[in-house]
Amino acid sequence: MTELLFLDDANLREFSATIVDVLEGNGIVLDRTAFYPGGGGQPADLGVLVAGEESWQVTKVKRVGGRPVHFLDHPSPPLGTVLSGHIDWQRRYQLMRTHTAMHILCGVIWRDYGASVTGGNMEPLKGRMDFEFETMRQELVAAIEEAVNREVEAARPVVVNMLPREEAFQIPDLIRTKINLLPEGITEVRTVELVGLDLQADGGTHVRNTKEVGPIRITDYKSKGKINKRIYLELNE
Repeated sequence: MTELLFLDDANLREFSATIVDVLEGNGIVLDRTAFYPGGGGQPADLGVLVAGEESWQVTKVKRVGGRPVHFLDHPSPPLGTVLSGHIDWQRRYQLMRTHTAMHILCGVIWRDYGASVTGGNMEPLKGRMDFEFETMRQELVAAIEEAVNREVEAARPVVVNMLPREEAFQIPDLIRTKINLLPEGITEVRTVELVGLDLQADGGTHVRNTKEVGPIRITDYKSKGKINKRIYLELNE
C-alpha cells in the first residue's frame, strides 16, 4: 500500500519515495506520495519527480486498482529507483483554498437552510456546488455570499481526524452529499472540520484556517432541475 502523505500534511511540498511498480503508459507506483490522486471533485496534483540529473513531469495522477498511479511525460526509471517528488505548490495551494471555500459554502447552506449537496466540482480558484433548493433568487444568493465571507473572517481552524467507521457514522450529518459515497470496505473515515461550522467526511487537501481562503465571490447561480440549484464561486489570486 502506498503511504498517502497528503492525508496527514497537506502543506508537504517535497518528499522522497521509491518506485514499487512500473505500468504501461509511463505510469509508476511509489511506496509513498504527497501527490493527491483526485477525488471528491478536487483535481489531482501535478508536479515533478527527480532522480539524479533527470526529471519527469507528473502529467496525471489517478487511482488504478486502488493505488495512486503517477503518469510521467516520458519513460520512467526502473523499479527500485529512489526519487524526490516536488508538488506544483501554487496550483495545489489554490486548490486547497478552493476546497475549503466549498466546505464553507456547504456548511453555511446546511446550517442556515438545511439543503443537501447533490454535486460539485472545482478547479484552481473556481468551483461549483449543487444543492437541494426549490427556488433561488438574487437576494438569497447575496445573503449566502455575505454569510460565507463572515465565516472566512471568523478564522475558523480546519482540523483533520481519522476515525473508525462505526464511530464516524455516529456523528449526525457527517455525510452531506445526497448519496453516501463512502464504499463499504473503508474501515476508517477521514473527517475535515471547520471548527464551529462544518464537519464532513472528506479525503481532500485543505488550508489550516478559513482566513487563508480569502474573499469568496458567488459569480453565478442556475437552476439544474426542480429542486437542484447550482452555485458558482471564485477566489482571488
